[in-house]
Amino acid sequence: MGRVIAIANQKGGVGKTTTAVNIAASIAISEFRTLLIDIDPQANATSGFGLDTEEEIENTFYHVMVQGGDIRKSIRSSSLEFLDVVPSNVNLVGMEVELVNMHEREYVMQKALKEVRENYDYIIIDCPPSLGLITLNSLTAADSVLIPVQAEYYALEGLGKLLNTINIVRKHLNPRLSIEGVLVTMYDSRLRLAGQVAEEVKKYFKDKVYKTYIRRNVRLSEAPSHGKPALLYDAQSLGSKDYLDLAQEIFQKDGNIKKFKVKRKGN
Repeated sequence: MGRVIAIANQKGGVGKTTTAVNIAASIAISEFRTLLIDIDPQANATSGFGLDTEEEIENTFYHVMVQGGDIRKSIRSSSLEFLDVVPSNVNLVGMEVELVNMHEREYVMQKALKEVRENYDYIIIDCPPSLGLITLNSLTAADSVLIPVQAEYYALEGLGKLLNTINIVRKHLNPRLSIEGVLVTMYDSRLRLAGQVAEEVKKYFKDKVYKTYIRRNVRLSEAPSHGKPALLYDAQSLGSKDYLDLAQEIFQKDGNIKKFKVKRKGN
């Protein structure tokens, strides 16, 4: 059964979608069957794999969550052989309101994922930058949550609310939910502040902080405009290396060790 990892932080601009796209790609190239679910109305993870967010996609996660659609009909293949994507588009903007009066509204995603968990080794959920019903659904459906924290001033601001939400979900909705890890992003070793923030994050989260830091990297920033994860845009870039290292940390925790091999469809 696939392990479900939600990537969440209600603060915007922390590298959440960048992490979702690139960790999904890094896991997939090791030939683990991977599903990336984009539930952010901005649909950046969808466009990050070159899928068109402007066209009227017949089945998105909106159709699954609100209209009771079959998630299997929403899954689209990507340019990586072992990676599939459930796309998002602007329709998700109204989903929070439409879920409010729904029966067992916090469990809609959990029920939907039951149809496909057996088909994947890892399911990655890119959450929106909020702690509303969509993120709550993700945390209820997930086994763990990965928290990106940028190496900048006010990095820890607001994280208390996220941790409180995680505790509430554990108590009332999903007792198995754990913190997968805390990821320092946008790290620049030349800046004294970045080092100080990283140390503060380690003091706060201790051994939950990944050894891998995601360094600031131009290629990592450029890749989304080309509709590709960093690995397919520039496999030699620092961003690609950092996310490959992060994937190895996740594999080691799970007892899964594989060599990386970029494999596209048609190879």
